[in-house]
Amino acid sequence: MKYTKYNFAMSVFGIIIYVTDLVADILLSARYFHDGQYVFGVLTLSFVLCGTLIIQCFSYSWLKDDLKKTRQENEHSFLLLHCLQGGVFTRYWFALRRGYQVVSKPSSRTSDFTEEQTDPHKEAVDMATDLSMLRLFEAYLESCPQLILQLYAFLEQGQATLSQYAVIMASCCAISWSTVDYQTALRKSLPDKNHLRGLCPKLTYLFYKLFTLLSWMLSVVLLLLVDVKVALFLLSFLWIIGFIWAFIKQTHFCNSLHMEFLYRMVVGFILVFTFFNIKGQNTKCPMSCYYTVRVLGTLGILTVFWAYPLSIFNSDYFIPISVTVVLALLLGIIFLTVYYGVFHPNRNIKTQPDEIDGKPAQRDCRIRHFLMD
Repeated sequence: MKYTKYNFAMSVFGIIIYVTDLVADILLSARYFHDGQYVFGVLTLSFVLCGTLIIQCFSYSWLKDDLKKTRQENEHSFLLLHCLQGGVFTRYWFALRRGYQVVSKPSSRTSDFTEEQTDPHKEAVDMATDLSMLRLFEAYLESCPQLILQLYAFLEQGQATLSQYAVIMASCCAISWSTVDYQTALRKSLPDKNHLRGLCPKLTYLFYKLFTLLSWMLSVVLLLLVDVKVALFLLSFLWIIGFIWAFIKQTHFCNSLHMEFLYRMVVGFILVFTFFNIKGQNTKCPMSCYYTVRVLGTLGILTVFWAYPLSIFNSDYFIPISVTVVLALLLGIIFLTVYYGVFHPNRNIKTQPDEIDGKPAQRDCRIRHFLMD
């Protein structure tokens, strides 16, 4: 395992996107409040706070576990930082500092956190991996709902401000980057996993995720325009199903019961938007069921949408959106098929599931029990 300049650049670019997305959301919420659009302002700010609070909880929980392993007693200072919403920035500081030391002084083996001799590359990779998992949480807990909200506001009002465009672009970048960065961290941190080599496999995976996400989020926006209560009921129902599925599969990502409960709630929320393997199993059947329901749900939403009187909608927007929904879903399924049929690293391994969550660990690594592709 080697921490490279490419990994360091990924971390630098990651914090730029994280800060840009955060600032854009805050500025847009301020603009909503200034314009008297208090509902949109509160919702925009709520998504930011909710996502941030949850990732701070996971960040502190992981940090506390790591400090116990190294027998350090300064967890209270880190608790204060996380309460002040500075946990992720603190992690970025340590990760970038350690990463810079590794790429600039590859012979150094002295850890900045303990006096023991450790592998500096493993340490830098593990720090980057934790950030990658937190960014994946942030992408689906904050960026996806934020994108749906801003698209809904844009279509309802018939126009968008520069701040709304900035948030939409920042959310798209955050989702895209977290997807690519997570794939890199997953393969990098687990030596027993086959690497995803070349640009084509990574782009195919990215397009599969983005097109299926785009189709579903636009479908949800159309349903919100028809009836907000029905849309919220559908999303809540899907979240509960995902939450129950995580309980049935008995995930074991966290050391404490209350954090595992929170993790399963988050997994249920993520499954509303996209599919991940949450437990050690072959994903062919669950994934087929998931996207069959997704196709039926999307077609059902389009049917309900167009069953309403067209006079309440502006066809200049909604006909192209409906076409985009269908084409994006079709392209997403095509890229999914190509990825798992041609590019997936384990496609030729008959005795091993797609990606196993919970496989006997060859080394202590948090991401081994996290969401897999």
